[in-house]
Amino acid sequence: DTAKNKGKVAPPAFIRLEWRRPKRTAEVIPSRLLYPDSIAASFVPTTSFPADDRSIGYERGTSVSKEWDDATTAAALETAGYVVDNLSRVTGVQDDAKDRKERLMAFCRRFAERAFRRPLTPEVANLYVDKQFAAAGNLETGVKRALILTLKSPRFLYREVASSAADPYVVAAHLSFGLWDTLPDSNLIQAAASGQLKDPAQVSAQAERMANDPRAWNKLRDFLLLWLKVDETPDLVKSQKSYPGFDGTVASDLRTSLELFLENTAGSPQADYRAMMLSPQAFLNGSLGKIYGANLPPDADFQPVTLDGEDRAGVITSPYLLSRFAYLDATSPIHRGVLVIRNLLGRTLMPPPVAFAPLAASLHPDLTTRQRVSLQTKPAACTGCHSLINPLGFTLERFDAIGRLRQKDNGKAVDATGSYTDRSGVTVKFAGAKDLARYLADSDDAQSAFTEKLFQNMIKQPILAYGPATLPKLRLAFAQNRYSIRKLMVAIVTETAGQSGNRQSGTKGAKP
Repeated sequence: DTAKNKGKVAPPAFIRLEWRRPKRTAEVIPSRLLYPDSIAASFVPTTSFPADDRSIGYERGTSVSKEWDDATTAAALETAGYVVDNLSRVTGVQDDAKDRKERLMAFCRRFAERAFRRPLTPEVANLYVDKQFAAAGNLETGVKRALILTLKSPRFLYREVASSAADPYVVAAHLSFGLWDTLPDSNLIQAAASGQLKDPAQVSAQAERMANDPRAWNKLRDFLLLWLKVDETPDLVKSQKSYPGFDGTVASDLRTSLELFLENTAGSPQADYRAMMLSPQAFLNGSLGKIYGANLPPDADFQPVTLDGEDRAGVITSPYLLSRFAYLDATSPIHRGVLVIRNLLGRTLMPPPVAFAPLAASLHPDLTTRQRVSLQTKPAACTGCHSLINPLGFTLERFDAIGRLRQKDNGKAVDATGSYTDRSGVTVKFAGAKDLARYLADSDDAQSAFTEKLFQNMIKQPILAYGPATLPKLRLAFAQNRYSIRKLMVAIVTETAGQSGNRQSGTKGAKP
C-alpha cells in the first residue's frame, strides 16, 4: 500500500534455494555451486537403468540383460517422444517451413552422427534416416522412427566393438569416455576429421585440454569417492549417548567437508596427490567448528582450518572418513585398516574364514579398543591378514568414532603406533597417523596402487591388459610430473589411445 509506506524504504525480499542430495539432509544450495550464466535446457529420461557391475573397482557393463535391454528401449521411446512433442523447438524447424522434410532429415542425420560419434557413411545414413522417413506415414513418425533406431543401435550403445583401435574416431571416443564419461565434443570430432589424432603428441594435446575441463574433475571426484569407499555404507549414524548432537545435518556437513578437501587438493590446478595425502587442513563451517574444536563463528561458511597440530594429515584423517569407518559409539581399527591396505596400498585380502561380530566393550570393560581387536584377531586363522590390517588401523586410534582427536580410550593413553610390511618384505614403523600419511604420500606401493586404480576407473580394463610395462611407465610419468593427478589422467588416456588391450570386449559405452 503506497499510502501507508509513503516515504519508507521497502524491506528487502529474500528467497531460499534448497536441495536434498542422496544420503544428505535438506540444505540451502551453497553459493559456490550456483552459476550466473544461463545453461541450455537438457532432456533427461526418467527410465531407471539396472546398475552396472562395480565389483572390480569401476562401473562396467559386462553383460546385456533383459532388464538392461528393456531399459534402453523404454529410454529410446521416451526420448523420441519428447523430441516429437517439442519438434519445432528442439529442431529449429517450424511447422510451415517449405523445406521441412529436408531439414528434419538433416536433424536426424546430425543426431545419429552425434550418437555414433562419427560421420555417417551413405549406407548408414540411408538405413537410419532415409528408409525411416520413406516408411513413415508423416514427418513426425519419420523423426520418431529414426531416433528410436539410432538410440537402440549397437553403434550407440557399445564402444565401436568391431572398429580398429587406430581409427581417429575411436581414439576420440577413447579420450572422451576416459576423461569425461560422455561423447566427444565438437573440438575432438573436428580433430579426428582433420587427422589431428594420429600421433601421441596430438592425442596428448587434446587430453590436456580436456583434463582442464570441469567434466574431468567431475569424473575424478566420482573416482575418489569410489576409491575411498564412502558411498558403499548406509547413512552415517552415531550413538546420541556417546556423541550427543551428531545428527543428519552434521553427517551431511562432514560429507561436504571431505568433498571440499578433495576439490582443493586433487581438484586444484596442481592436482597434487601428495598434498591430498599430507595436507593438515580440514574444511569446517561454524557448526562443525564447535564439534571439532575450531575457533569459528557459529554462522561461518565452510573454510580451510588447520586442526590438531601434528596429529592430522591428509585424507586419511578426514573427520568424515574416520566417522564412516567406525561403529556407532567406538572406533574400528579393522575397518580403517582394511580401507588403507586394500584401497590405498592395493593389497589383496582373503575373506574372513568365518563371520564374526566385534567383541562388545561390555565383555571386556577394562580393555581399550586396540586391546579388544588384538584379542579377537589373535587366532592363527586370523593373523595372516590381520598382521597387515591391524597395525595400519591402530595408527588412526588417536581419532574417535566421529574423527575427533583424543588422548585416551577407556581411561588409558591411546597407543597409535603401527607398522606396515611392504611387498618386498621391508617393515616400516609408524608413530601415528601423520607417519602413515607420509608413507602413503611417498611409497611405491601407495603410488602404484593409486595409479592402477585410476587407470581401471578411466579405461575400464585391468592395467595388465595393456602389457606389463604400462604401470612402470605411468608411475615414472607420475613422478616426473610432480605427482599431478591431472597429468596422470592425461598420461593414462594418451598411453592407451590406439591400443586395443582387451577393451573392445563388449563394454557398454554411451548411456541414453
